[in-house]
Amino acid sequence: MQLLTLVVATLLALTPLHAEEPAPYPIWDDSRPLPAAADIPELKNVRFEVIKKWDKPHDGYTFLHGVGLCCHKGKLYASFGHNKGKENTVGEEAQYRVSSDDGRTWSDLKLIDAGDEDNLAVSHGVFLSHLGQLWAFQGAYYNRMQKIHTRAYSLDEKTGTWKKHGKVIDHGFWPMNQPVQLQNGNWIMPGLTGGPYAHDRVFPAAVAISHGDDLTDWDYVQIPAAKDITRMWGESALWVDGKRVFNLARYGGGTHALLAISEDQGQTWSPSRVSNLRMVPSKPATGILSTGQRYLVSNTAQDRGGQRSPLTIAVSRPGENVFSKIFVIRRSLHPNLPGESAKRLSLSYPCAVEHNGHLYVGYSNNGGRRGNLNSAELAVIPLKELRAD
Repeated sequence: MQLLTLVVATLLALTPLHAEEPAPYPIWDDSRPLPAAADIPELKNVRFEVIKKWDKPHDGYTFLHGVGLCCHKGKLYASFGHNKGKENTVGEEAQYRVSSDDGRTWSDLKLIDAGDEDNLAVSHGVFLSHLGQLWAFQGAYYNRMQKIHTRAYSLDEKTGTWKKHGKVIDHGFWPMNQPVQLQNGNWIMPGLTGGPYAHDRVFPAAVAISHGDDLTDWDYVQIPAAKDITRMWGESALWVDGKRVFNLARYGGGTHALLAISEDQGQTWSPSRVSNLRMVPSKPATGILSTGQRYLVSNTAQDRGGQRSPLTIAVSRPGENVFSKIFVIRRSLHPNLPGESAKRLSLSYPCAVEHNGHLYVGYSNNGGRRGNLNSAELAVIPLKELRAD
């Protein structure tokens, strides 16, 4: 009996009471301390513009969110979800504006779709300019966030109207950043799995993959969440490095980016797991610049917690898949410059596109108001300001 007791005691001593958590995936160069917000340098020579000012007293709209951007045939297009009621209700509409002078002035509000079925809402989405055609992919749902899906549209530039291609992606998929072309010629679009298709409290990241240049035919691929992820709202972004695809997603249980990697052009994925990069729980925007640098637009700092300010951009050295430098695009206080300014406000849900040596970043600004009562704003950043040493 004494020998048996000794054996059991020895085994218990050698066996951990809890399984060890996996080490954070190194997507930040941890040879460099991640700076606090006040210590992050601010970008110079950034031009700021207002796409759509929050102006409920005059136009009746309350909710605005999810700026999408695209440069198409010399014009800049900006879309967003707009609602005169509450967020995620059937009053949501997919609207846009057009600029012919690089974002300095904008057209009147224009409509992509307000939903032509009973209880159908069409909200924010993303653009793609390809083969001379402008496409829009918008998140949509019925009633209050039921049967979430993606609908596709193509612009008839002669009439200024959008051709409706209907539902093109199901399974709760909501697009979060613009499609990127893969080596094999297909397009891959990052998003979120929302609604009843997702597990309780874990709403995984997902991608949609086209069949070549047919932008009305997409396959849905859900990215699994690691076993230790118990809360997640997987709004995601990605970049493509050969056959490898990196997906960064919003966490719900902490203030780090979640990372998943595909080695086969998005067909299968490692689970989304915690990385070593701080990122406030909000939609990120990522991509690869023409310089070869990877970038992440978000709210990234050592000490921000869940605060969606300042708006930052992390960049890598050319060709590397690890971020090594962070810049502030703008802080909450923004005196004497276009855009709303306050001691504490939210700068969130960014999107980004490169054009003519600049990175165009669209984002929401709640002006210090609660909820997503946002203005849509724009920052135009010279690429030469984004060098990582």
